[in-house]
Formats: sequence, C-alpha cells, structure tokens
Amino acid sequence: MRALIFANGDRNDGIMVRRALEIAHEPTFIVAADGGAQVARSFGLRVDVVVGDMDSLPHAEVERLITAGTEIVRHPPEKDATDLELALLLVTERGADWIRIIGGIGDRIDQTLANIYLLALPILERRDVRLVAGAQEMRLLKPGEHRLDGTAGDTISLIPVGGAVEGIRTTNLYYPLKDETLDFGPARGISNVMENAQAQVTFRTGSLLMVHTIGRA
Repeated sequence: MRALIFANGDRNDGIMVRRALEIAHEPTFIVAADGGAQVARSFGLRVDVVVGDMDSLPHAEVERLITAGTEIVRHPPEKDATDLELALLLVTERGADWIRIIGGIGDRIDQTLANIYLLALPILERRDVRLVAGAQEMRLLKPGEHRLDGTAGDTISLIPVGGAVEGIRTTNLYYPLKDETLDFGPARGISNVMENAQAQVTFRTGSLLMVHTIGRA
C-alpha cells in the first residue's frame, strides 16, 4: 500500500514533491500529522486520517474534516511521540510499504532534525520511505547495495548518521568512494554529482542519510 503523510512544516512545493503527489492520483492512503491537514488541503487533497493531539488545527477545521468523512485519531498532548511519528506508526500498522512525507521541513531546527531522524525507526526498515521537500528527497540507507535513479548532473550527498559508515563503494558518482569510511562529523560526503541516470552505493556497516537534489545544488 502507498501512503502520503503531510507534516505540519513548510509546504516546500517543488519537483520532488510533485512526483510524490502524482502517486496520489492512484489509490493512496493520505494521512496528516495534526496541522499537516492544512498542508494537504493546500494541494487540493482529501485526507483519510488525521492523527495527533489537534493543537495545530482550529476546532472548526477539525469539524470540517469530520464532516468530510476524515477519521480523527486523537492523542493527549502529554505524549512521548511527535505527531509525525504517530502518523508513521499508523500507516505502517495499516500496511503501507511505500511512504512519502511532505511538510517535514520547517523553521524549527529541532523539529526538522527529529523528523529526519524518524527515518531510522525500526518499523520503517525494508519499506520505501522518503522525506521530500522542493527539489530534494531524503532517505536512510542501510548496509547493502542501493541504486540511485536520477539524471546526470543531480547532486547526491551521503551523510553518516549515528557513527562511522564503513566499506563504502560508489559507481557513476563524480567523486568515487572505493571501500572507504565516512566518519560522523566531517562533511566529506556532501555534494557529489551523478554522472549517469543511475548510480550505486554499497557499504558494509552503519547508516547513511542520502539526500538527492535535482540538478546542481
């Protein structure tokens, strides 16, 4: 099952966002994390479920959603998970294995970092989960071989998360890595460039945040 999740950050419309929205013309489960319902509405989409403590939605908007047939899954304000985390838990529990998050980037650095780190949730392993904003998409890579699809000239950044990433090999990237290590901290993996419409990244240990930007960043 495919799912779109709208978080309560900036709309950040752009090519990567539009690619994700194109899927919404097919049967797609659309979930909003609290105020993300208004982000979804700005794109003209009907939300199937809104989840959260409803502190970012006016009462009148909640009532409008209920009237439109949207399911409201309300949580207390005193909770351990963010609204976006609750939305990710909900869509995986209902069977989604292809997930795109829109509105996950905003003007709060702490919230933005937390949203990116949610890609590391154990329940998301072996699922195709990406956070999209403007001309960028982010996904978390685990050890193994990964294919990167794009266009020659696109920007690829590989950022270690949680520690060093070892045994990295790349093909069809301008700055190759040949069984090398990227350490957590240094910015060596930033702003590589695709030389073909397809590239590969393989590594042995650790986690890599892959940021794909259409064109030269």
